[in-house]
Amino acid sequence: MTRYRLAIFDFDGTLADTLPWFRASFHDVIARFDLKPVTAEELEDLRGLSAREIMARLGVSTWQLPAIVNDMRKRKLAAAGETSLFSGIPETLAELQRIGIQIAIVSSDSEASVRQVLGPVTTLVTRFDCGAAIFGKHRKFRRVARQLGVKPSETICIGDEIRDIEAAKAAEMDSGAVAWGYALPFALQAAGPTHLFNSIEEMTERLAT
Repeated sequence: MTRYRLAIFDFDGTLADTLPWFRASFHDVIARFDLKPVTAEELEDLRGLSAREIMARLGVSTWQLPAIVNDMRKRKLAAAGETSLFSGIPETLAELQRIGIQIAIVSSDSEASVRQVLGPVTTLVTRFDCGAAIFGKHRKFRRVARQLGVKPSETICIGDEIRDIEAAKAAEMDSGAVAWGYALPFALQAAGPTHLFNSIEEMTERLAT
């Protein structure tokens, strides 16, 4: 496996356990923006779809998207005090830093929200580039790598959604898909990530190899 110099992480569903919050908040967002309602079972089915497919299923128009994303950011910031990192994430980030892999976070969340959830772990992160558009992460991936003087070939982008894989490919970087977040493993695998990590322990071991 390539020895990476930079690991760019998504936040929600990758480092932070926000899926329970998402399930609890989803129907409020549906009602507020007058989107197509879904049952609890259909909500789980959405986890097997891409972001564009989810938008089509819910009837989200392009002009609505910025307002929905902004609303979600505000909700996440309000809930940041009750949000926790996945067990093992602080140790993983510390190990990556120890072996010389720089850590960055690129997220559609606000930086304030991300920092509040990270707490002391914030010191392990070299660069934040938050507030990413739903479909604009590849630009931020490139910018972060350029700012840190790291080549795309030396960078891996790690996330829990199909759009994270697509953004990494657009940035000509390797992708790592995590099986414990929002998208279901079969959907992530079908998107063709460079690596599919089934556990945090596996991710740590493979990145440190």
